[in-house]
Order: sequence, then C-alpha cells, then structure tokens
Amino acid sequence: MVRSLLPKMSKPRLAAFAVLASLALPFSGVQAQQPVVQVPAEDYARAHYTKYEFRIPMRDGKRLFTAVYVPKDVTGGPYPFLMDRTPYSVAPYGEDQYPKSLGPSDEFEKSGYIFVYQDVRGRWMSEGDFVEMRPHIDDKKSPQDVDDASDTYDTIEFLLKHVSNNNDKVGIWGISYPGFYTSASIIDSHPALAAASPQAPMTDLFLGDDSYHGGAFMLSAGFGFYAPFFHPQAKPQTPGPTIPFDFGTPDSYKFYLQAGNIANLDKLYLKGSNWLFNDQFKHDIYDDYWQSRDLSRHMKNVHCAVLVVGGWYDAEDLAGPYRTFNAIDKFNPVTPTTLVEGPWVHGGWARGDGSHLGDVQFNAKTSEYFRSNIQFPFFEHYLKGKGATQPKAVVFETGTNLWRSFDSWPPKAAMPRSLYFRSGGKLTFDVPTEAKGVDEYLSDPNHPVPFVGYTTNTVPQRYMVDDQRFASYRPDVLVYQTDPLEEDLTIAGPISPKLKIVSSATDSDFVVKLIDVYPENAPDPDNSLNGNKRILDAPPLHMGGYQQLLRGEPFRAKFRNSWEKPEPLAPGKRTDIDFTMPDLFHTFRRGHRIMIQVQSSWFPLVDRNPQTFTDIPYARPEDFQTATEQIIRQKDAASSVEVLVMPRN
Repeated sequence: MVRSLLPKMSKPRLAAFAVLASLALPFSGVQAQQPVVQVPAEDYARAHYTKYEFRIPMRDGKRLFTAVYVPKDVTGGPYPFLMDRTPYSVAPYGEDQYPKSLGPSDEFEKSGYIFVYQDVRGRWMSEGDFVEMRPHIDDKKSPQDVDDASDTYDTIEFLLKHVSNNNDKVGIWGISYPGFYTSASIIDSHPALAAASPQAPMTDLFLGDDSYHGGAFMLSAGFGFYAPFFHPQAKPQTPGPTIPFDFGTPDSYKFYLQAGNIANLDKLYLKGSNWLFNDQFKHDIYDDYWQSRDLSRHMKNVHCAVLVVGGWYDAEDLAGPYRTFNAIDKFNPVTPTTLVEGPWVHGGWARGDGSHLGDVQFNAKTSEYFRSNIQFPFFEHYLKGKGATQPKAVVFETGTNLWRSFDSWPPKAAMPRSLYFRSGGKLTFDVPTEAKGVDEYLSDPNHPVPFVGYTTNTVPQRYMVDDQRFASYRPDVLVYQTDPLEEDLTIAGPISPKLKIVSSATDSDFVVKLIDVYPENAPDPDNSLNGNKRILDAPPLHMGGYQQLLRGEPFRAKFRNSWEKPEPLAPGKRTDIDFTMPDLFHTFRRGHRIMIQVQSSWFPLVDRNPQTFTDIPYARPEDFQTATEQIIRQKDAASSVEVLVMPRN
C-alpha cells in the first residue's frame, strides 16, 4: 500500500525512503486492548475513496497513526489535503473500514479532497505521551523538542512526499479539542499549509474556556467530561465503549451538593484514577500550568488564511474563538483572518440546520448556511483557487435573525454605553442621582441558586438561552430591568459588568446575567413541535414575559486584582468588581425589556464559593458560610453593565 502511494523516485531517493518506510508502514494486525467499535461504512466514501493507514514518524522517532482517504478518480486531481488531528480517535480502524462521511460537510466529500485523520500523540493508536493541551515550544533546540506545531509540520512533510496526485496545498480544521490542534498547527506554519479553520478552539482553559470562568470552576461540565471519558492510556490501543458515569440520581444539583467539596468527587468516585480531572481542579489560580498552555501567546508566523468559528451559545469554548482571532490579528496583521459567530451551541454549526435552540427560534437554517456559504467556499478558494474570500467578520445578529458582515470585530461603529442599576429594580442609561442607594440579598452556599429551572444531570446545551423567570422569583437574586423599549437597540461586542459591592464575607462570587424580556403579548409557539418536539404531557410553553438568557458569567471576587495572586475581601468595605463577559451580537426588539440579574451562586454549573477565603477545592463543611451581599447604586458609586451599542440606521 505504501508503494502505491509513492511518486516516482530515483534509486538513491527510493533507498533512502526504505529506511523511513520501515518506520511508517501501513497499520495492520495490531492487537487491540479493548473491543473495537466499528462505524458502519458509508457507501459514497467507500465507492469514491481508497483508504490507507500509516504510522507517520515524527522528528523524535514517535509514530502517529494516520488514516488517509484518497479519491479514486485520478483524472479530477491533483487534490489538496484536508486534515483533522484529534484526541478522540480516527475510528473506524482497518483499511476496509470507512466512516459515515468524510470532511467537514457533504460538499467536501463530493468536491474531492485527500482527507487525513490523525490520532494525536499519546492518544489511541499513536505513540508517545499525551499531554493535556501540550505547551508550545517557541525555540526548539533539538529533535526532542516536540509540540503539536512540529507534529503537524512533520505530518505535512510526509504527506507531500508520499501521497501522489496532491496539489501541494494543505488545509486543516477541527472543533473544540481538535480546534486547539488546528490553532497549534498554524504557528510557524508549514509553507504548504494554505488554509486553517480552528472552530471553538480550546485556547485558555482558565480564562473563559472549558475549566474556569471568572476564576470559578465549571463543576458540572468538568466532572461530567472527565469522569466517564477522558482516561489516560499507557500504550497504543483502539477505543472501547464509553461507560456513562452513574450519578445515582437524575438531579445533578442534589448529587454535587451532597458530594461536598470538589476534592470529594475524586476521593469518592474517581479514586485518583484520572490525573486530568485532578489537574483541572487543583490548579485553581492562573499559574504556569494554565499560562504555558495558552496558545494565543504564541500565535506568530501564521502564513495561511484562517477562518475562526464560534457560537454565541457555546457552553464549552465561548472565549477561545475571540482570543484566537485577536491574537492572529495582533501578531500577523497581513494574514487573511475571518471571525464567524452564529447562534450555535458547541459545534452546532457542523450538524443540524441551526434553526433554533431550546425555545428560541432563529427563523433561519444558520448551520446549513455556514457550511455551504462560508466554510466550503473558504477552503475551495485557498486550496483549489475556486470559492470565495470572506470579510473580516461574518456574524449572525440574534433578535432580528440576520447575517451581517463587518470589516472589524467589534464593529467600529459600536459605542460604549452603560446600563445603570436604579431604585425599584429599574435599569436605565441614566446615571443615578441618589446620594445613597443599595440593594442587598443573603447568599447561602448550602442553598445555592440553580442554573436551570428543571431537573437534569447534565449541562443542557439550551441553558444559555433558557427562561430565567425561575431565578427572578428568588430572594437571593437581584433583578433590574428597563421599561419596554420604544425602538430596537443592538449591542455588538463584549459585555462589561462594573459592580460596586459590599460583602460581609472574605470571598464571594458575583454572577451577572444579561436577559432579553419578551413582551407579555408575545405569541406562543406550536407547543406540539417547537423545534425540539415537546413531551406530550408537558405544560404549554408561554413566550409572553419569557426571560431569555443572552449571556451569563460568574466572577470570583478574590481575583479582582490578579488571576495569579488572589486576595480576600475586607468584610464591610466597598469594593469594585469589574470584569468582561464574552461578545454578543443581539437586537432587543421594540417592546422588549433589557434585564440584568445579579446573584452569588449558579449551581452546579459553577462550583460553590464557601464565602470564606480558603482553598476552595478542599473547603470543609464549616467553611461554607452565609453572606450579606450589597450592590451599591448611588451617584458616587454607580453599579452598571457596559455594552457596545450600534447606531440606529
């Protein structure tokens, strides 16, 4: 099989390749340690592509398992490579086994590409040690200095030399963790790498991606991911079945509350079996563990066109696309770079039609539009000279439900305005005039505010647009809202809470939620369908007064001055809590209201702050104390949320 892929070589070159080929023989006959779960072959891929499997040697001698699918139609070539590097397995294994589809979407499979899928270092059938988000090495001094940029470079070198009928151009894409590997591949990029699309790329897990938001640990998602799935492996193996974690209850709120502190989850359930989960919760400040893994610091010498993709409602990697996009722009100003954001959950642009999320309808098949009108033309243009280039930012405006294009993000026309908290639960653009004004609530970490109003043992993807009426009724949630808007108001860009607080505690969380409140006469949907089919005996859904979450983020007060050196609050002393939430592009329609909710827990989405300055993962039961939280809203200390507002057309 190797020889059938080789271009014609001189005898000396062929002899030299014999040594290399001994390290890169096609995979066959390796004993699996776990039962292989094969995906049924898809007729189109089998009929139109020939599959080869290789162990490609890296510069340090480790070999990475790679599946290559080459078009059978040699007359249509030469073809570009389109690569996906993943820690999640390139199954099905075996040269006679084919996946259901190839490439990012159907358009690619039918257009003709040489598809390349690779198990990254230390995962499944690839050799080497797996390192969580392996740190990038800027100055590589020896062949032993390897990272995911060098592994991609070496892979491309091999493919160009040993796979015939290629056009000397390579593209790469990936979602989430594969998005991280895509980002890594473009640093000091190989000359043949012409186009890359990091999609929801894991970028900085402490500063807003999967693990920590505002210094608070994303409890339910973190444990839910690592407990049943992401286990270390000692040597190459094929994946076996994933065994779901048994919570013993359908109610994760109850499960995590009874577990106590985070360390108990390891002690009671994982029993030290998963160092990856331990690393996540033990590194609860912005130490070198996290800083060394932030790829955005190294995003230099990017010579290929880049299409960065994210979702407004991505619960996992919401911040990564912006951090990646801005870093590429900063270090590589002449590199063609586009940001795409749509009304999607994590990876939602790659599946389904993207017409709705939960109870919220977008009145457009946004995912289908992205795949056929943005992603496919991007790769076609840079890899085949067809297709089309893209503007700097292509973003979906929720509320009006329209695609927009801009020459920068945020748009230059968007101007900062502040929404001020006022007496009586009012929210206005006018600065308070009162000499004294304060609202307060009692926060009890033993009775935290839930993040959804229904029972679940997961993090439902729809939670990011869910109705917040259940929370607004609680006494430990402050609510501020505008009068009904007399005209549409569009915000575009990051959202920046600026709170003036007084706490009786030495540490506290402050969760800020931006909400779109529908008019009381908003029409009800067809309750029998409503996008996701509703349960027949479920109560009817009423959109009148619906409080749609648009953006919500926690902030742990001890990080108010430094992510690296947390400081306790001084009980009874006024303190500024300023932070920034990820971007949004939304129009509040005429007749709607803008609402802000403020609370001090969001459980179990976020771990509980015991409200004492302590080592939170190991907090004792007696450390969890109630606290009186005050939000100041007066002339000389006006709490607000700053947004960027677009001018009226």
